[in-house]
Amino acid sequence: MSGDDLKHILIFLGAFASIFGIVYVFLMTRSRERMAMIERGVDASIFSGNGSISPTLKFGMLFVGIAIGMIVADVVANVMYTYYGFSKGISFPAMIFLFGGISLILNFVIERKLSKKK
Repeated sequence: MSGDDLKHILIFLGAFASIFGIVYVFLMTRSRERMAMIERGVDASIFSGNGSISPTLKFGMLFVGIAIGMIVADVVANVMYTYYGFSKGISFPAMIFLFGGISLILNFVIERKLSKKK
């Protein structure tokens, strides 16, 4: 086993331990906070989700927006590189965030309309 192998193993173990530690602290803190609120007699209805009408609609629209962003980014990158000589690197994150954000905004509008109907 060489020194590089040992470095890779230590990095992997460190990353795993860090992720585990963050999740553990988050869950324990949330549990203690909830227990303290229940002991004080606070209404437990605040623990029941965020009230989204359809979380699958939200994630579906987000993933479709990301896919459309990737397709548009490829087209924009090729056009900008071919005609203007610009770098291709910035178009992918920009278009992914743009179309992902647009899809989440559209999801908000759709859910607001659906909640008004109820």
